[in-house]
Amino acid sequence: MNLLKWYDMHARDMPWRVPPGDRKMGIVPNPYHIWLSEVMLQQTTVAAVKSYYRKFVEAWPTIGDLAVAQDADVLAAWAGLGYYARARNLLKCARVIAHEMNGVFPDTYGALLKLPGIGPYTAAALASIAFNQRAVVLDGNVERVMARLYRVEEPLPESKKALHWYADQLTPNERSGDYAQAVMDLGATICTPRSPNCGICPWMQNCEGRKMGDAATYPRKMPKKIKPVRQGVAFVAIRNNGAVLMERRPDKGLLGGMLGWPGTEWCEEVMRGQPPMDGEWREAGDVRHTFTHFHLELSVFVAKNVEGDPSTGSFLSKEIFSPSNLPTVMRKVWDVAKKR
Repeated sequence: MNLLKWYDMHARDMPWRVPPGDRKMGIVPNPYHIWLSEVMLQQTTVAAVKSYYRKFVEAWPTIGDLAVAQDADVLAAWAGLGYYARARNLLKCARVIAHEMNGVFPDTYGALLKLPGIGPYTAAALASIAFNQRAVVLDGNVERVMARLYRVEEPLPESKKALHWYADQLTPNERSGDYAQAVMDLGATICTPRSPNCGICPWMQNCEGRKMGDAATYPRKMPKKIKPVRQGVAFVAIRNNGAVLMERRPDKGLLGGMLGWPGTEWCEEVMRGQPPMDGEWREAGDVRHTFTHFHLELSVFVAKNVEGDPSTGSFLSKEIFSPSNLPTVMRKVWDVAKKR
C-alpha cells in the first residue's frame, strides 16, 4: 500500500495537526502550533505533550502573546516537561519572530534554521508540515523505519548520515508535510521499537528487515555508557505562616531560570553544605532523579517555623507557592519534605 494512502486512513489525531482530509480541502496548519508542538516533542512523548500544548495555546494563543509573556510564567507552565533550555529558547524564538519578523514565521528551511532553538530536525518539520515544502524530516521514529527498511548495520549515531540519505530518497515533492507525518506515524504505531507489527505495515513488501525476519533488531545502537551518580543536599525552610524558602537557579545550566530549593552543588563527592538560615533542621529522606547524563541523589533537610533572614533565596507565601510549577526533581523534594 502507498504510505500516503495508509496515512489518509490512519493518521493520528493530534491537537496541533490538520487531518489529511482537511489539508486536501485547502486548510493549512498554523505554523505557531506546529512549531510549539515540535519543540515540546523533542525527547518527549506525544501523550505527555498534549496537555502542555493545550495549556500553552490557551494561555498564549499567538506567538505575539508568547513573546510578551513573563519568563517565570512560561517556565512555570513548562515545569514537568524537562529539558528546560527548550522553554528558554522558545521565548527567544518567539521574541525574534514577533519583534523582528512582524510575527510571521519564515517559510524556508534555511531561514527557519537561523532562529533560536531551531535545529535541522525542527526546521525540516516546520518547512514540510507547516509550509508543505520538500524537506527531509528525521526523528527517532523515521530513523527506526529507515534502519529496518534497508537493514542498516552501522549503529546509531554513526548511521544518521546514511539514514538521512535513505529518507531523502523516499521523500516526495508533493504532499511533503503529510508524508513526513505519515512516516512518523508509521514508526509510532506499527514500526515500534519492540515487536513491530510487520503484518499490517504499508511498506512490508519492500522492507529488508521483515524479509530477513530480524526487523526488531534494528536500528543497531552503541552500548550505553554507565551514567555517573551525583549527590547533593536540598534545604526546605518553612515559616509558621506556610511560606517556603526558594531560590531561582542561574539562567545558564541545568534547570536554568527555574525555582528550586537552596542546597549544595550536585557532585560525585558527598557535600553536606550549610543550611541557608538558622532553624531546627531534620533529615526528611532522600530523593532520586535521573537526568540525561547522570543520576541524582538528594538528601532532603527540613526546618519548620523558621525565623530571621536567609543567606540566599526568598520566601514565597503559601498562596503563591505552587508545587506543580516546579521542575520534577524539585517537586519530588517537596513531596518528601511535606511529610515531615
